[in-house]
Amino acid sequence: MKAIILGCGRLGAHLARRLDREGNEVVVIDRNAEAFARLSSDFRGRMVFGTGIDEDVLKRAGIENADVFIAVTNGDNTNAMASEIAKLVFKVPRVIARMYDPVREDTYHTLGMMETVCPTVIGSDKIHDMIVGNGSSKK
Repeated sequence: MKAIILGCGRLGAHLARRLDREGNEVVVIDRNAEAFARLSSDFRGRMVFGTGIDEDVLKRAGIENADVFIAVTNGDNTNAMASEIAKLVFKVPRVIARMYDPVREDTYHTLGMMETVCPTVIGSDKIHDMIVGNGSSKK
């Protein structure tokens, strides 16, 4: 599987290392070159410096042959816009975006534009389960 990850923060770097270890072809895009230091020294994937809403940067990353595009920058607007470009312009079969804002995440999810992950909702659900559910504090 060829995966392109936009954002080399903690989540993006962790996911990139994991997918790489599993034998996938991974490309990570970030506009901060220092962020690539989060990738391990044995990371076999590629690193592309640039903005993930720039079509030339996406082409350099090989988006035309990507199986999945994952946008996990710290900005909902960037993640949404880059994901829409991946889906609508480059026809990437699977597009996943992290959205911090639950309302925005619900909107994109309902429209079916992309698959979404909202850490705000996931965290809230987990904490709620811990205090009123089964009481488990395990991950």
